[in-house]
Amino acid sequence: MMKKADENRLQPHDFEESVGYWICRASRAFERAMNDELAPRGITYRQAQVLWLLAHEGSLSQTDLAERMRIEPPTLVGILDRMERESWIRRESDDQDRRRKFVAPLPKAKPVWSKIIACSDKVRALGNEGLSADDQQLLKRLLGRIVENLSDDSVPEASPSSDGAAVIVPEVVATSTS
Repeated sequence: MMKKADENRLQPHDFEESVGYWICRASRAFERAMNDELAPRGITYRQAQVLWLLAHEGSLSQTDLAERMRIEPPTLVGILDRMERESWIRRESDDQDRRRKFVAPLPKAKPVWSKIIACSDKVRALGNEGLSADDQQLLKRLLGRIVENLSDDSVPEASPSSDGAAVIVPEVVATSTS
């Protein structure tokens, strides 16, 4: 029986030599670190993503939010339901299409956003340990080039802000300054 399994074994691959492999590992490490920082404050990583997108893009439809976060719309509904119960956001029907719902932050989201920024700053500092300012700039430039090379023009991606704020994108926490 074991001999048959060995015959069907997949050929190993040197993923560790792939830049994409290390980007994915770093992304998961940042997401895990953000979750660890946010959880004691009663905030999830996905809620932080919603607030980041609303802070940087303004009111968005639920469909646009789901696309930018790269999650299924029913998954987003659960996230938004909890945020709405907490009075962090409101959903409003579109005047032209009552089925379409727009999401906007409410005043109660401001202290939550401040906590998210503090958590992001802490994770940013931890992730940047041992990297010089020049290393960080080079890394951001190189990662930006990879994003450009692989970009899908059909869905606008969240991008770093010019004010140095932490940027929470669908699958990673990134920063626009050191």
